[in-house]
Amino acid sequence: MRASGRIRTLAIDVGGSHLKASVVDDTGHLLTKPVRVETPVGSPPRAIVQTLAGLVGPLGAYDRVSVGFPGVVRDGRVLTAPNLDNDGWAGFDLARALTKALGKPVRVANDADVQGLAVIAGRGVEMIMTLGTGFGTGLYVDGRLAPHLELAHHPFRKGETYDEQLGNAARKRVGNRRWNRRVRKAIESVRSLTSFDRLYLGGGNARKIDFTPDPDVTIVGNEAGIAGGIGLWRS
Repeated sequence: MRASGRIRTLAIDVGGSHLKASVVDDTGHLLTKPVRVETPVGSPPRAIVQTLAGLVGPLGAYDRVSVGFPGVVRDGRVLTAPNLDNDGWAGFDLARALTKALGKPVRVANDADVQGLAVIAGRGVEMIMTLGTGFGTGLYVDGRLAPHLELAHHPFRKGETYDEQLGNAARKRVGNRRWNRRVRKAIESVRSLTSFDRLYLGGGNARKIDFTPDPDVTIVGNEAGIAGGIGLWRS
């Protein structure tokens, strides 16, 4: 391991649309231009591991690896992966498989949880909502990540889940105007649920928000999915 302040972390963001990666320093600053390829949705886990190994090859040296994954992850093992469309993910030890493929220690967490680690202030109850291929959330108390809640698959409105109403497929189907109204309803719903002190809106579709959020809501850039990787190594 390199001296303090010079540790290089390979940060991987597994999304329902793209696989992205870069190497970051201890502050989350990107040391390399991000690389990305389309996610081979439907492929078995080991095929995606091989794709990731090939993707990160040009990025150079790193000491450890962080992965944001679109599903429930516990101790490096995937429990659910609803947007990757392959039953083989259930129970797959992604951390172990990538450690073997890349030869470095690997930590894996839900992708929304990882994005939040890049933007939270570390004070009070903070939450992130990610708007991308699907819908994601992360919850933090005084800077500490709370156990992951898969709110995306809970009922939201009209008999559908947050994911079904706010994912990219829904946005394309109903249009940006109606989708934005749904986002506003979702903000009030999670406000009622968590009484957050601050909410962050991230993910690729956060840039499609056309209303001015309340003062306790902040829109953040999608690069947080990479920069937040160092947060998995802070404890």
